[in-house]
Amino acid sequence: MTSSFLVLLPPSETKSDGGNRRLSKKLHWPELDPVRANVRESLVQLAHGAPDAARMALKISPKLAEVELERNRALEDAPRKPAIERYTGVLYDAIDAATLTPEARAWVDRHVAIHSALYGLVMASDPIAAYRLSYDSKLPGAPLKQRWRTHIATALRAHRGPILDLRSKGYVGLGAIDHGTDHAWGDVKERLDDGSTRSLNHFNKQNKGLLIRAMAERFAGEPEPASLAEVMAALGSFASWERRADGVVDIVR
Repeated sequence: MTSSFLVLLPPSETKSDGGNRRLSKKLHWPELDPVRANVRESLVQLAHGAPDAARMALKISPKLAEVELERNRALEDAPRKPAIERYTGVLYDAIDAATLTPEARAWVDRHVAIHSALYGLVMASDPIAAYRLSYDSKLPGAPLKQRWRTHIATALRAHRGPILDLRSKGYVGLGAIDHGTDHAWGDVKERLDDGSTRSLNHFNKQNKGLLIRAMAERFAGEPEPASLAEVMAALGSFASWERRADGVVDIVR
């Protein structure tokens, strides 16, 4: 990767349909391709097995099982679309990529990475298929954490620019980031009446999406942010930023 500012997001359980089979299958972080292929093969194998066992391994409700398993069975030749358009749900609805200006969308494509249990790290612009797999799914063979952890951590360690990690803890477990001077995990919080703070629950995903949108609108067409401190200063109107001694950044709305 380059030395650009990078934001890490979790994926979403829900995905949009459609896409284009002619899109290139090439993704950023090509060093992850062998693991991607290994995980995909296990997922397709599971989808072609006993439906009830596959449903339980992937924690899918009976109502959604057939649609989700068919997506997994078709992964080898499935249509693809940019990851930022594939994922749906509260976080991605808040980003609302379709309504960003071309400049803001280009910023998202260059600076937002999503951590997928199937694909590992992908950039927002990377073409991916619809699938069902979560960080805690149980595939045939080695656990996902064992397959991904070292490879994701190594890829993130090689990135030389500032990183703001907004992944959920489940995905952090699939590949932690070294929290150095300019690498930090962000905890979205709310300010209580007594001045204390607490982590957001229901509105956590929404605020992460709104933060990405605010970043894209603020930095589109501007010089590259050189540090997390610069990002925090530029987005002071969105939230207050409080860096803790353990390297975690509290993002307080």
